[in-house]
Amino acid sequence: MSILPPAGQVTNNKALSFDNTEISFRGKSNTDINRAYWLFKMISSNFLTSIGPPITEFAFKIGLPIKSIVKATIFKHFCGGETIGECEATVEALHKGNVGSILDYSVEGAEEETVFDHTCSEIIMTIENADGDKRIPLSVFKVTGIGRFALLEKVNAGINLSDAEVGEFAKVKARVEAICHAAFDKGVPVMVDAEESWIQDAIDRLALEMMKKYNREKLIVYNTYQLYRNDKVKALKEDAALAKAEGFILGAKLVRGAYMEKERKRAAEVGYPSPINATKQATDIEYNTAVEFCSDNIAHIGFVAGTHNEDSCRLLVDLMEERGIQATHQNVYFSQLLGMSDNLSFNLADAGYNVAKYVPYGPVKAVLPYLFRRAQENTSISGMMGRELSLIVAERKRRKLH
Repeated sequence: MSILPPAGQVTNNKALSFDNTEISFRGKSNTDINRAYWLFKMISSNFLTSIGPPITEFAFKIGLPIKSIVKATIFKHFCGGETIGECEATVEALHKGNVGSILDYSVEGAEEETVFDHTCSEIIMTIENADGDKRIPLSVFKVTGIGRFALLEKVNAGINLSDAEVGEFAKVKARVEAICHAAFDKGVPVMVDAEESWIQDAIDRLALEMMKKYNREKLIVYNTYQLYRNDKVKALKEDAALAKAEGFILGAKLVRGAYMEKERKRAAEVGYPSPINATKQATDIEYNTAVEFCSDNIAHIGFVAGTHNEDSCRLLVDLMEERGIQATHQNVYFSQLLGMSDNLSFNLADAGYNVAKYVPYGPVKAVLPYLFRRAQENTSISGMMGRELSLIVAERKRRKLH
């Protein structure tokens, strides 16, 4: 099924620069720039990743009034607010730079059915909130936000479930169905985020089932492919072949991955080959191969390039130009996290490409695991913090800030 739009003007982006800090930070006040400077200096020194989590958790536990401090610093930089309503200022600020928002309810680690039901309702609210709002082109959810991790692990391993667990998993599937149906009904695409490899097969099956049902005429459901895994290019190609054979559109969000250290540790402990590529170079090759494959099959695949890697962004820009794919093609999005890689997001958007930032939100205390995981992931990415800092330093100099 082809969903190519009419041919049109392809933007020439020879002059596109990811070093233009005036464009990158023009929506940020001097106070914002200085806050980001000190925040990234702390992250790069491992303060937030080593000292921050235990101190913050202890302070919350004994009732110290630190919520306002957290909310005014790390939370303010990486999150849109505590509620959908509080995210409005962030959504509008991004929109002024032609960058869309993806509202991401980032509460993690729940075990109770009542919490799963609430999270499901919240995700549906983000979809309803996006209905008719061009500033919010995509929505997202994690299956572990609406179902118990240990249950998904058993399903993934093919272990027989008890009668109670069969009923519990039926509720998980019903929540996935409710979210995807709402997305279909409102015409707001929804991405299913990727998770650990030992629950991912179960998630993949759910996502494909939803794509088969809802991606017949329009791209509604995306699954996520973590390309730091050595089997995901193969999976992407197999899913694309299945989609073409069965007449549905494949939605693919391409990321490198978020659980590398955890994956390697578990593989060593349990005694199976690590699913993670041995080197960063191998991951880069896998990621870029996936980007090229999706670009070559743009008539049947819609994809989101979720990456903070400048080379991969540049590659996709070049591929689109070489293949005559419009910058505004509905099947191609670039995406980064709020508070990071503004040099990519805003310069790409300024050049006319579809760009959307993940905008996490939720109660401060409940979102802390997400925030600290972000910090831990970022310190493991070679050069990431140095690059962020260098751009902020350059902008401070341009503005003559001290």
